[in-house]
Amino acid sequence: MIIYIYGKCSTCKNALLFLKKRGITFTEKEITQKTPSIAELEQMLNYQNGDLKKLFNTSGLLYKEMGLKEKLHNLTITAALILLHQHGMLIKRPFLLGNGSGLLGFKEPEWAKKIYTQTT
Repeated sequence: MIIYIYGKCSTCKNALLFLKKRGITFTEKEITQKTPSIAELEQMLNYQNGDLKKLFNTSGLLYKEMGLKEKLHNLTITAALILLHQHGMLIKRPFLLGNGSGLLGFKEPEWAKKIYTQTT
C-alpha cells in the first residue's frame, strides 16, 4: 500500500495511526514533496467510478484560489490529472492505493471494511 499524506493534516495523522495500530505495511509519501503519478491518479479515478471531483481537495485554499469550483466541469480528464500531479495540495488526502482499491479522505468504517478485505 502507498499512502500520500500532508504531514500537518490531522486527518492524515489519524489514517496513519489507524494503519499502524492494525499492523498494516505501507509506504508513506509526503504529498507536497512527491505527488501521485498520472498513472496512480488514473487508477484512483477508476476506483472512484470516474468521479473526478472526488480526487480534489475541494475545501482547500489552493482549490478556491484557482477557482476550480467553476472551472472543473470544463477540464478534460487529462488536464485535471496533470493539474493534480503538478499541485499535490489540490489532491484529496489521505490518498491510499492498495491491492485492488483506492481510498480518499479518512473515514474509519470505510477504511476498516476495505483494508480488512485486502488483508484477509
